[in-house]
Amino acid sequence: MNTPYRYQNIPRSRIATFDTFAIGLSKHHVTALLEFDVTDSRKKLKELRKGGTNISFNAWLVKAIATALKKHPEAAAFLVSKKKLIIFDDINISMLVEKTLDGARVPIPMVIEQADKKSALEITQEIENAKSQELSGRDIVLQKRTSAYQNLYYHLPGFLRRAVWLMILKNPRFAYQKMGNAVVTSVGMMGRINGWFIPRSIHPVSFGVGSVLKKPRAVENEVKIRDILNMTVLIDHDVIDGAPMVRFLNDLTKAIESGEEIV
Repeated sequence: MNTPYRYQNIPRSRIATFDTFAIGLSKHHVTALLEFDVTDSRKKLKELRKGGTNISFNAWLVKAIATALKKHPEAAAFLVSKKKLIIFDDINISMLVEKTLDGARVPIPMVIEQADKKSALEITQEIENAKSQELSGRDIVLQKRTSAYQNLYYHLPGFLRRAVWLMILKNPRFAYQKMGNAVVTSVGMMGRINGWFIPRSIHPVSFGVGSVLKKPRAVENEVKIRDILNMTVLIDHDVIDGAPMVRFLNDLTKAIESGEEIV
């Protein structure tokens, strides 16, 4: 009796995901599972939309993250050696945009350069432009032309592809140019997830954005139902210690819960 089954091709962009996940497992990331009360922030965004200014929730989160990192740039630093870090002046944030490729929806990375200097509205427009960009099976990163060397990467065996990533990470300036110094992955916009997901990353700092859920919270000595955002933050303990890490997370919490940088 024949067993029914079918083969499905894996999009080429997924190969880089396999490799970065493997390299990310060796990073000394500290994982923080956080909850943010975004009730007031979402109200601000809703009021702006009523007035004709459409700022997406994820674009504003990117801006809030970039602003907090600008105050604590060591959180997004690269390790040069055991005695030295390299800290970049700008915050360039990598994120994934879902695109349709050969009939399947696949995540393709884009880099929002100088996110700390752009408004939430400008970031919204940049993401929307990336979503509408034409894509071919040979493209790897949105907004950047794929070189012959990058195409060659996909034809290498796995151990050589991972060696390429290790070489990139040993050259922080090149790594920063190609992938930025922070990454934001959002699964919350795909559906409601009552929990956290823990991504793997080769970036110094990584943000896994989950769903916004209704949860009870104590507000001014009263229990109220609030909009709570689940977020996972991975921070490379090789580049930042516990105390400055907590200060960064405190400023990030303040920015997100108060609705800073929405306008």
